[in-house]
Amino acid sequence: MSENATLVIIPARMASQRLPGKPLADICGLPMIVQVLKRAMEADVGPVVVACAEPEIKAAVEAHGGQAVLTDPNHPSGSDRIFEALEIVDPQQKYDVVVNLQGDLPTINAAVVHAVLKPMKTKAVDIATLVAEITDEDEKTNPNVVKAVVGFAPGQDTARALYFTRATAPANAGPLYHHIGIYAYRREALKHFVSLNPSVLEQREKLEQLRALENGMRIDVTCVDTVPFGVDTPADLERARAILGTS
Repeated sequence: MSENATLVIIPARMASQRLPGKPLADICGLPMIVQVLKRAMEADVGPVVVACAEPEIKAAVEAHGGQAVLTDPNHPSGSDRIFEALEIVDPQQKYDVVVNLQGDLPTINAAVVHAVLKPMKTKAVDIATLVAEITDEDEKTNPNVVKAVVGFAPGQDTARALYFTRATAPANAGPLYHHIGIYAYRREALKHFVSLNPSVLEQREKLEQLRALENGMRIDVTCVDTVPFGVDTPADLERARAILGTS
């Protein structure tokens, strides 16, 4: 196994309450999942595979020259889905770092994908993820905006995450950080993570990453300038079409 050989896996499933069939929604002549695939390939950090819950997603990806694998549609999370895909596409264990890239980020910038890998330079890090400083006052108290409790040393953009919460934290004056749900896992860390039972705080906060922290795993974060634009609603879809139509 070569050190830090990276594979990008994009989990995708058709079930979406606010935008049914989201992976196949047309954006400038391509299904959204193919647009995400293209952005991931542009990042050029390693091969890219789509982990599909349904055959129609796999067919769409392959029709546009991408690599896709069919996974159990009943996985409880994207982490479980990408681990199954990893075992299918890399039984020789060539890749020791796996990026879990959300399938609803058709406009994501390559620099953001690179940023999630930055903490992996530290061997003690099990999982890496991203944050952006909150600039909207309403987001600070919005429970739908997950906050990472992290302290950056002066001049540094990576640090260890101490906690993730839907509450407004930490207290008192200072920046708050919006957690961005893009992850890089060491292969063994991902294997260990999906073997663990849901934890107490994970179930209380409804945040899967707390399972890792509660079981002693180390999560580091990189701070990026902005939160990548995700497509969750028909209005978001129109915005994505406008962005990519003028790019």
